[in-house]
Amino acid sequence: MVFKQKFTDFLKTVFPATKYEILLFLIFLTVYGILGSFIAINYRIIFDDRIPWDAYFSFDNRAIVMTGGGFERHPLANYYFDWLREFAYLFSGGKKDETFRLVLAWCSNFAISLSLIQIYKYLKNIIALPKKISVLIVFFFAFFTTNILLSFTPETYTYTLFFLVLFNYYAALKLKKEQKIPAAALTLAVVSVGGLTVTNAVKIYIPLLFEKRIFRSWKKLGQAFLRVLISVAVFALLFLNRLNFNYMNFFNKSGEQLEKFSKPKVTPIWDMISSWFFGGNMLFPGFVLRDYHNKKGFEYKALFMNVYASWIPYIFVAAVLLLILWSYVKNFRNKFVQMLMISFLVDIIIHCILKFGLHTSYIYGGHFVFVVPLLIGWLFYSYRNSPKILSFIYASVWFLFSYLILNNTLRMQEFFDFLNAYYQ
Repeated sequence: MVFKQKFTDFLKTVFPATKYEILLFLIFLTVYGILGSFIAINYRIIFDDRIPWDAYFSFDNRAIVMTGGGFERHPLANYYFDWLREFAYLFSGGKKDETFRLVLAWCSNFAISLSLIQIYKYLKNIIALPKKISVLIVFFFAFFTTNILLSFTPETYTYTLFFLVLFNYYAALKLKKEQKIPAAALTLAVVSVGGLTVTNAVKIYIPLLFEKRIFRSWKKLGQAFLRVLISVAVFALLFLNRLNFNYMNFFNKSGEQLEKFSKPKVTPIWDMISSWFFGGNMLFPGFVLRDYHNKKGFEYKALFMNVYASWIPYIFVAAVLLLILWSYVKNFRNKFVQMLMISFLVDIIIHCILKFGLHTSYIYGGHFVFVVPLLIGWLFYSYRNSPKILSFIYASVWFLFSYLILNNTLRMQEFFDFLNAYYQ
């Protein structure tokens, strides 16, 4: 009976649990599904066996689907994408055709749609916001660049977003009930999240810092340390097994990757941070076309994001950042807000301070962009008894949402122009 109850609770946590959540899920699944299906059936962009990387916005679709990506960054992703690839083959008869692309797109759609439901659950069950505010925030988030692109993109970022949002919701539920996160859940989270992208593993341990009286009891601190040790040991063994226990290979490759992806670019750092790291994951900038080849003689056109060309997008980004900082300051003593901000800080250090992948940081949104709607949700919560300020925040988000829809819809039309020209 205990196992049955835990399994039921697990299903209710991961999947839509109410009629309204099912309705939202079906809306997202349908809208993203139409987009992804149209692209998969009519264009080669989602998967082309001749193009291993960088066809659009530096996503490595073919490389990720076929190999899971480099082991130094995606240590266990090969297992996950082996399963995903074989699942797609079941429907395509082993061919890498439009059916294969369609299955890949729908798997991504399913993951992103579930991620949005997790955001709604967090807003409703953790922050306890009214439905109209929760729905506004979720739809605002649904139109972010990251969600639009990942809804049809078979990449590690797609599933990382789902696992991170799910774990943050699960951890928040545990902390709200003043319960500790079990070793099994912690291990599963580290393997799934850290296995897809190794640097995200540290985020799984952040909630442990906020468990009740953990620093006031040596026993609780020791138990937490044991849970961490178990999860790290399992992750390390799985990773070393992939490396045939040649751990020096990991350090050598990591050093090469850090040097490769941290080289300074012509674009000013402040503009890369504002246009690509913060802005590019929410609001599409303009695009730039480049000539690429697969090192085997096949040439193709690749699409990348440019920096913003006018002052309006910068104002949009500044306004969203202002809402986030306002929320953080207002809720500084709130452990849930601290958890989100520390998680966000990990990515700021990696990309903005260490400059790893900063020049293409618009693709890393799956690692952190979910923090934005949740912090905005906490801002609404902090002014629940101040109608005037609440109305101001509500109107501000609606205004930002309206501009987001307009901009991203127009940019997606440009994206389809690119597809029509080079990927039919």
